[in-house]
Amino acid sequence: MAAARPLLNFSEVLEELFRSDSEADLENNSSEQDSFDSDQERSDAFHLEENAPSSDSTPSTPSTPSTIRRKPPTNIQQPNVLSSLCSSPSKRQRRCLVYEQDRWRSRDEEDVTPILHPFSPARTPGVQLDSHQQYTPLQLFQLFMSSSTIITLCQNTNKYAAQRQEKGIKTPWHPVTDMEMYQFLSVVIYCGLVKPSTVRDLWRKDRLHTFPFPASVIAGYRYEAIFWNLHMSDIEEDVKNDGLKGTSKHDRLGRLRPLMDDIQIACKAYYQPDQNLSIDERMVATKSRIGFKQYMRDKPIKWGFKLFVLADSKNGYTCGFNIYQGRSPSPSGKGLGYDAVMDLLSAASVGTGYHIYVDNFYTSSTLFCELHNMRFEACGTIRESCVGYPKHKENALPKKASRGDIRWIREGPLLYVKWMDTREVTVCSTIHKAYCGSTVQRRVKSRDGTWSLQSVPVPEPVRAYNRYMGGVDLSDALIKYFSVTQKTMKWYKKLFLHFVDIAVVNSYVIHRELSLAKQQKPLTQKKFREALCLQLADLGSERATEPAASEPKIKEEPIVQPLVEEAKKRGCYPVPIVDPSLATKREKSSVGRRNCALCLQKKKYMKTIYKCRSCDVPLCLIVDRLCFTEWHDMKDVKVEQ
Repeated sequence: MAAARPLLNFSEVLEELFRSDSEADLENNSSEQDSFDSDQERSDAFHLEENAPSSDSTPSTPSTPSTIRRKPPTNIQQPNVLSSLCSSPSKRQRRCLVYEQDRWRSRDEEDVTPILHPFSPARTPGVQLDSHQQYTPLQLFQLFMSSSTIITLCQNTNKYAAQRQEKGIKTPWHPVTDMEMYQFLSVVIYCGLVKPSTVRDLWRKDRLHTFPFPASVIAGYRYEAIFWNLHMSDIEEDVKNDGLKGTSKHDRLGRLRPLMDDIQIACKAYYQPDQNLSIDERMVATKSRIGFKQYMRDKPIKWGFKLFVLADSKNGYTCGFNIYQGRSPSPSGKGLGYDAVMDLLSAASVGTGYHIYVDNFYTSSTLFCELHNMRFEACGTIRESCVGYPKHKENALPKKASRGDIRWIREGPLLYVKWMDTREVTVCSTIHKAYCGSTVQRRVKSRDGTWSLQSVPVPEPVRAYNRYMGGVDLSDALIKYFSVTQKTMKWYKKLFLHFVDIAVVNSYVIHRELSLAKQQKPLTQKKFREALCLQLADLGSERATEPAASEPKIKEEPIVQPLVEEAKKRGCYPVPIVDPSLATKREKSSVGRRNCALCLQKKKYMKTIYKCRSCDVPLCLIVDRLCFTEWHDMKDVKVEQ
């Protein structure tokens, strides 16, 4: 029979437990076992001394093992956690490791040549007309303001004028014809050439203001009547659209839609742009109180309508445009600049392989990657706060870098470049290499105060951006030289005048491209506009006094009485224009006032509360203006009510 195993006291049980734990933990570390055992014994003794009863106290029940706190050994070699993570890193760790290896490259380090999508336009670039024929300015203008467009404009204008007449507007009116509308446009374009302070100055006859051309084309009152009643949309559609206010189906540009759609279609139909395009904002000045009027601090025109414009970088031809209406009901969530570029390119249908140049309002990594997937290439300045911009600091461009220093980094198709000129310039591109050896000339002041030219290295994206980004600016300049803008109370008429500007400038660009293709000297824009004014006036003069065949004959100028004698036979005497019983005490001196008919003939605008009872003509009747007497002493007078 085996001998009974001796019983262990409490301290021996604890020592055995500690020893078994340590041996299990260090079975693969036998070389350090001795040192650990000695440390463990010291630790055990320390803990037992804490729990042992003092000599001067009464014996007590020993503490249970659950109340004993075991100090972890301090000399045990921990497993190498960092090495284990690096051996099999997670996705996030792999990304961090890649970023740690990336850095900004300098000018001396060679960049790879990007693989570009081949240039494949939808049509042959250039004017989509027969280059062997001769086109007059009128024929080119009618590409954008076609006969169908003018007829629609006349129909909507006549409907709107009839509605105003039903509401009691006393402006004399008879339906406008398409030929008369061309006459009206002739004077509109003429205003951009001479730029009178007010449109009415064109019909003044004094020595300071003598403009024979407008009076030979159209009467002043008729021009004003057409401009007052000018309307681009159908009034029935306006009522339906106004009923949808507050919903996503409401069209804020409903008043412009028919004419704007025709202009946009014509811009894309008759010209195929070259490979380099630019996208930028354009401001149309207005003081109208309308919700989508914008403020742009850095533009020459601070307040107005904002247009996103796609233009050919070579000649400033407006290939497409969209009017910003405010927050979109269905935004993409990728920013306004992203949506603006996508709307212009998706609507343009220009082809693939085009190079798009934009500024930092539009540039983003998301946009450029999306354009690359759509087989477009892009280049533009970029903000360092933009999402996706590299955050690496290693070898970054120092704040006090010398002029011409370059740093670049490539992430897939995206190339980011920093260049120090007078200030730091940051560009993103999917088109270019970082540096190809190009230089620019800069005037540099030496220490002795003299100026000299110095060649400064310039990155390829910066050089191309400066060359091709100015397409919209060139278009704006061509419009600004002879802009036809006028003061008006209606916001949509301001944009109508801008559409006329776009039509004239685009037709001039087409004329210039056709002339250069034939190796002929093109007209200047001023000469082109002058010829266009004359041709529009001559086109309208063929039927200036003839009404349309489907319309009743209406005399050009309304007359109240052909002869004064007939008026006198019926008994002419002055009466108030408005029944005095309908006016309050405060209104009796001014209610119902109308322009005096005789004063209007003298180009004066005097109002009166009296009229002739028989002739029904408003006439002044005060001490220094006895128009009533003078009127009836005249013979064969035609008046304008």
